[in-house]
Amino acid sequence: MEIHSLPEEVLDKATAALSLADHTSNSTSSVSVVKVPSALIETTFSTQTNLSTTVLGASILSFSDEYFASAANLLTPTPAIRKPGVYVHTGAWYDGWETRRHNSNPFDWVVVKLGCVGVVEGVEVDTAHFNGNEAPEAGLEGCFLPEGSDAEAEKQVAEETWTKWEEILPKQPCGPSQRQAWKVSGPGVEGKQWTHLRLKMFPDGGIARLRVYGKVVPPPLPAGAASGERLLEDLASALHGGVAVACSDQHFGTKSNLVLPGRGKDMGDGWETARSRTIGHTDWVIIKLGLKGRSIEKVIVDTKDFRGNFPRAVKVEGWPQEPAKAALGTEGEPSIDSAGWVPLIDGEKKCQADNEHVFEGDELVASVPLQDWVWTHVKMTIIPDGGVKRLRIFGRRA
Repeated sequence: MEIHSLPEEVLDKATAALSLADHTSNSTSSVSVVKVPSALIETTFSTQTNLSTTVLGASILSFSDEYFASAANLLTPTPAIRKPGVYVHTGAWYDGWETRRHNSNPFDWVVVKLGCVGVVEGVEVDTAHFNGNEAPEAGLEGCFLPEGSDAEAEKQVAEETWTKWEEILPKQPCGPSQRQAWKVSGPGVEGKQWTHLRLKMFPDGGIARLRVYGKVVPPPLPAGAASGERLLEDLASALHGGVAVACSDQHFGTKSNLVLPGRGKDMGDGWETARSRTIGHTDWVIIKLGLKGRSIEKVIVDTKDFRGNFPRAVKVEGWPQEPAKAALGTEGEPSIDSAGWVPLIDGEKKCQADNEHVFEGDELVASVPLQDWVWTHVKMTIIPDGGVKRLRIFGRRA
């Protein structure tokens, strides 16, 4: 195991600060670990997906103990909250997972089934509001069950006796009431696909949230869909590997919410920018499609729950790439000013409050990219600012 510690003075260098300084090696583990300062967690993992959230279908299969607080809280997408002075039958109320004291085993554990196949690149263990009862140390393991595995295989993964776990995050120290995260790399994790995780807490205590960052592996083409009859799919969905890679601002709501499944529950799970005061101001976001598209046939801009703060208008453009280069990722990520953005819908479209805006048919000025290239990215510009709940890009995969 390789541990790299980052000094706080490099915070202004954002993710570039994650250098391999202070190298030590004290284990035979095939996983390298870089500790991420709490102030850098958001920027470090801003272009990755939280795989272990209920929004993407993650669920708890089993656990060693949850006497004081439910293991299901680990997967809650919102930050942990505190209710001082609130007590339940077992004691003080906590928004997290908390086990009994005096564990006679080396660790307590929780088995998580992911809602999608994922490649893990980082792990966050958040002990928010656990102080004096926090987990002293934590680690993470994973395994992969092929699609179509029977119920017996799933049942075995949930058992304490399951022995096919592989290390993702070696045991790391945890502090009281704080976010702590680590980037993971090396042959033990790079490129490996996971369907199940096991969080280990040494020896017992409390953890508020588990956030496992990485990339969603796009699902295979649905069975029976011939190459000439490919289905209409949301190319940008997080469940298909779509991810928001850049934006102008996300003061009130993060860009990653745009590609989540469903329509959400309130204004807090959308993308919302700060109020602008400059004439001619616009805000924008760039989405990397999880499924590269040979066509885009419908665009949905959803302003659900945004009533007094929806954009005045919206503009949507696409980025086509040569198929071979898109497959290899050799052209990198387009920027807001890159030449080559192609309008998908006809000009600027007016927006309404709390409404799904559907653009298709004659309102799409480009459905198939020029030169038979494939769509790889989409840029949405909101005019001048405001909030959008979801962006859907329906097309047929390349």
